[in-house]
Parts: sequence; C-alpha cells; structure tokens
Amino acid sequence: MFEQLHQTVTPFLTFFGDNLYTQAALVIVLSFLVASIFKYVLIVGLKALISRIHVDLDGSFLHLLHTPIYYSLLLMGFSSAASILAPSDLYSHIIFSSLQSISILIWTAFFLRANHVLLRQIALNPNRFHAVNNKTLPLFLNLVNIIILVLAVYFVFSVWGVDMTAWLASAGIVGIAVGFAAKDTLANLFSGVFIMADAPYKIGDYIVLDSGERGEVTHIGMRSTRMLTREDVEVTIPNSVMGNSKIINESGGPHEKSRCRVPIGVSYNADIDEVREVLMQIALGEKEYVCDDPEPRVRFRRYGASALEFELLVWITKPALRGRVIDILNSEIFKQFKQRNIEIPYSKHDLYIKEMPTRCSEEPKDDVE
Repeated sequence: MFEQLHQTVTPFLTFFGDNLYTQAALVIVLSFLVASIFKYVLIVGLKALISRIHVDLDGSFLHLLHTPIYYSLLLMGFSSAASILAPSDLYSHIIFSSLQSISILIWTAFFLRANHVLLRQIALNPNRFHAVNNKTLPLFLNLVNIIILVLAVYFVFSVWGVDMTAWLASAGIVGIAVGFAAKDTLANLFSGVFIMADAPYKIGDYIVLDSGERGEVTHIGMRSTRMLTREDVEVTIPNSVMGNSKIINESGGPHEKSRCRVPIGVSYNADIDEVREVLMQIALGEKEYVCDDPEPRVRFRRYGASALEFELLVWITKPALRGRVIDILNSEIFKQFKQRNIEIPYSKHDLYIKEMPTRCSEEPKDDVE
C-alpha cells in the first residue's frame, strides 16, 4: 500500500524541483494537512450517518477512530518521504515494512479498545444479545482480544515476508492436542457460557436435579455451579453435568412463590364438608409461612383403598421452607382431626379363615411285634 502511494505521488513532486530533501519535507507537510482534514471530514460524516440510520453507538467509539486514522495517514506520508531519501530497494523494503508494522500495531490497539467499548455497551443492553452479559463479558473480551492479537501477529509477519503456513499448521496440531487433553474442561467452560446466556437458574434459586439433589444455588461460575442442600452441605456440580440435566427451578415462574402439597386421608365415614372446612381453617390460620395470595385450596383427589384422599394446597414464599411448612400443617391437622373425631385411617387387612384344619382324633398306634 505504501509503495503504491509512493509511485502515485512521485510524478507530482518533480514540479517542486529536484531537491530530494525539499520533496520529502513537502510530502510530510502535506501528510499532516491531509490527515487533519480527512480525520475531521470522516468523523463528521460518520456522526451524520449514524444519526440518520438511528444506530445507538457510543460517542467514545468514534473518538477512538481519531488516532488510527490520523497516524495511518501520517505514516503514509513518512513512507513516501523516506522512499525519496532512500531509493535503494533494500532500504525501501525495510522502511515500508517497518511503517506498515507500526500501522498494524496502531490499528490493533484501536480494535482492542473498540472491543472493550462495544462489548460493554452490548452487555448493558440485554435485549440485543443474551449471551453477552456482565458475567460472560470477561470471557468474550478475552476471546476477541486473543483473535485480534493473533491476526495482528499474522499480518506483521506477512509484511516482513515470513511464511506463516508452517506456523499455522503447527498451531492447528497443538490446538487439536490441547482440545483432546482438556475436553472436559472445555465442555464445562462452554456449558458455563450457555448457562449464563440462557439463565435457566440464578443465584438464590431453589433447584431440583434429575438425580434427586435439591438446594439453593449459591454460585454460578464458568466451570461449575455450587448449591447448598437442605443438610447445609455445599455441592459443586460441573457445568457440563448441569447442561445435560433436567433442572426443576422451584423459584422460577411468574412469581417467586412456591406451591406446597399436603396429602391427607380420612375415613369413609367422615363428613367431607367438615374436612374441607377444617383444612381451610388450618391453612388460613398459619400466617407466618403460608401466603394469602394465592389463597389455600382443598381438593378431593380420589377414593383410596382405605380412605378418602384429600390434598391441601398452599403457597409459600420460599421453596426451602417446604419441609418446615409440611411439618407444621401435618401436626395441626392431626390435632384438629383428633378434637373433631375425624378418623385418619391406616392401611389394614382383614384375614378370613374359610375352614379350620381338622385335628386327627386318633393317634397312630405302634405296631406290636
């Protein structure tokens, strides 16, 4: 690019004399003027374009464009001036390659800073990309930065004429080997990204796994998820396991309340209206843990083998309170039923003997020899 610019500018410099130093100085002065004017025109034009197409772009991003545009144009001018003073092919190649390398480093710094600005702006607006949020932001920042740096190194070596084919092949082989060696870690890492992006649960939620483990989520990391069980034991689960498991989020849904079921059986001789009334009184009387909205419900479920099966449905504020609430309600149900003589049957079996075995009236006599 710099060599083509030099070939284009050289014919016009002959109008200002044959002094090489004068031509070089004129090129440097013109590069300063062109860089300043072009930078101003480009930034103003971009601002007008952005305002016309209604793109919500942070002003700091446009401010970052000042430096790479300005210095890239200056480097073009310096390359032309240097080629005038050093017409040798060897010196020209060294100068052009050096200036192009500096230009690549300047644009690399711009892309690194622009990546930081753009991804942070995306993370602040979750309606656009759910995968990029405050938790996954460091991962995406590092990933994009690595890609930018790798491309910068590749272009710098290409400018100096270094063949990168062998290096890329070696890097590919090393990448495959590392991928096989760290496949479990990478599986946990990618699962962690998907969990943070999809958000099937969050810190503080009460979840139940298909393995039967249940507890409150205390930490969601890139490699694992930790939850506190009912026994106050912290369990660490790899994210690859969480990603492939069926998860019941008892804290999810339109509201944070959780439903609690209390099954109860009564005798076939019981008055079902009285049973409904007693169960509702017990539920409405428990103000500490049972919610008023939605209100408690009593359902007559089925005719059991030895009892009429009812179910008391109440809502509690936290799923972790389910065990305590069931204990309180069961205790109160037993007391109230005992006072009202409502029988709670238990499973029993009646044994009918059709016929008693006959006892032999005569005992066998011993044979007398």
